[in-house]
Amino acid sequence: MTQLLTRNGASLSRLTFGTMQFGGNADLEQSKLMFEAAREEGINHFDTAVGYNGGASEKILGTFIKQDRDDVFIATKVGYVGGASKSNIHKHFEICKQQLNEDAVDLLYMHRFDDHTPLEETFETLAELQSSGQIRYIGVSNYAAWQIMKAQDIAKSIGTRIDVVQPMYSLVKRQVEVEIIPVCVDQDIQLVPYSPLGGGLLTGKYATGGTGRLTEDERYKARYDQSWMHEAAAELSLLAAKLQTNPATLAVAWVKAHPAQPSPIISARSVLQLLPSLKAEKYPMNDALYKQITELSMTPAPATDRLEEG
Repeated sequence: MTQLLTRNGASLSRLTFGTMQFGGNADLEQSKLMFEAAREEGINHFDTAVGYNGGASEKILGTFIKQDRDDVFIATKVGYVGGASKSNIHKHFEICKQQLNEDAVDLLYMHRFDDHTPLEETFETLAELQSSGQIRYIGVSNYAAWQIMKAQDIAKSIGTRIDVVQPMYSLVKRQVEVEIIPVCVDQDIQLVPYSPLGGGLLTGKYATGGTGRLTEDERYKARYDQSWMHEAAAELSLLAAKLQTNPATLAVAWVKAHPAQPSPIISARSVLQLLPSLKAEKYPMNDALYKQITELSMTPAPATDRLEEG
């Protein structure tokens, strides 16, 4: 896999902290407490995006990183709205730099695939930002496997490469195992998956009447509105109780334990909510437990039309 490093040459933590809640569901005080808790646990990889909470996420994160900027790795994203054209990338990235109060970031993602802009234009723009020192690594998020490969071929043809892919991945969202993870392994691309808790479903809180994204956001409700997903979450909670741990810890540790060595993005609304996910950094996930958790959910079919011969 691509060896991502901080500016001072340190390796990155196995967990990534996502600041999507900063300035939204997490106020300034809770954001600071979560940032400090993450740093105390050894996390040095922080993820944000130009549009999270109207820019508040980047602004808040920017204030926290000043004292040890070379010791942390900052990733942000552009192009979720407006496409992946040269002009839109530059427009969004200028906003990123202003909001973070930084001249450069470590990793810049294209937030999603753009059907209307040639990949040559997108990756030539990213290559220019890289050669000028404004970004160090290139990433893509929410790309299909064929889109990753097509983009990677173009990136390599102009002297750069995709270093990181950010897909959705959790015990109840395993489609990436079919083609995206194999592509990343083949291309030496680092995986930094988001939503390892399945929008909070795998914490077990919804089974006891809790609220969160699944009750407040129709997109998340639709994404996880499958009976088997809720059954898997319930079984995970039972297993966690037997092991005297938190289901969130198991959910994150399971993603982290995949042989492709992904760096799951953890996030929360408060430091209290964050603590179980933080514990996954050092949770002892052995092969037997990994297999037991894997069997709680549906394994997606391989990408072949000859399943009967498998």
